[in-house]
Amino acid sequence: TLALGQTLIILVAGIDLACGAIMVLATVVIGSIALDGNIVMAVVMGLAVALAMAALNGGLVTLLKLPPFIVTLGMFTAIQAGARLYSNSRSFPIQSDFLTALGAPVITQPATITYGMVLWVVLTAIVSYALTQTAWGVRVYAVGNDPNAARLNGIKVNRVIFSVYSLAGLFYFFAAWQSLGRTPIADPSAYQLANLDSITAVVIGGSSLFGGRGGVLGTLIGALIVIVLKNGLTQAGIDSLYQQVAT
Repeated sequence: TLALGQTLIILVAGIDLACGAIMVLATVVIGSIALDGNIVMAVVMGLAVALAMAALNGGLVTLLKLPPFIVTLGMFTAIQAGARLYSNSRSFPIQSDFLTALGAPVITQPATITYGMVLWVVLTAIVSYALTQTAWGVRVYAVGNDPNAARLNGIKVNRVIFSVYSLAGLFYFFAAWQSLGRTPIADPSAYQLANLDSITAVVIGGSSLFGGRGGVLGTLIGALIVIVLKNGLTQAGIDSLYQQVAT
């Protein structure tokens, strides 16, 4: 799900090294507020934080004309440190069934399919439709191919880029919710390689880092390749460090 947001950003020739950190910060915010039993407020604040951080990335890229790599690298370190400061480097157990609902199975035979996996597929289908069947999708590809040509054709390039970064924040929130379903604990030091995994899935899926080429269906295949590789190595009893080398 992180890779869905990453795909949109890469399609406009950007990159987001902070996506994993934003996801983790959202889980920590959700977990800390949920301790008081206010689940609705926890979800709302987690969503607000994810959207705000992603929109800040987009604002710095579009308004200050800073390179996305530099912006998101700085945001990555800042948000990662911010999550630790906010939580005092402690984790929060998640006891709410609602917050862990995406980890519950829809079916268990012949394979376990969780609500989080269903959500991932549904989001992929929605984004694929938006990119291929809407005017916004056409603008995204146009900006990624040649922003100057897109501007001359009347496309508001900065607005498109900002919308892409902001929308990515929504997927980071869903990824945070999914992660709580996988492991019911909000840990500020978790998922440190999530940003690189998301980029890996996008690139393996055929999207160009120079923008304008690719799509989320390819990202879905790329993510499955990475997941199958890791699961296969785990079942084969390969050490996790060697798994990272192989990936």
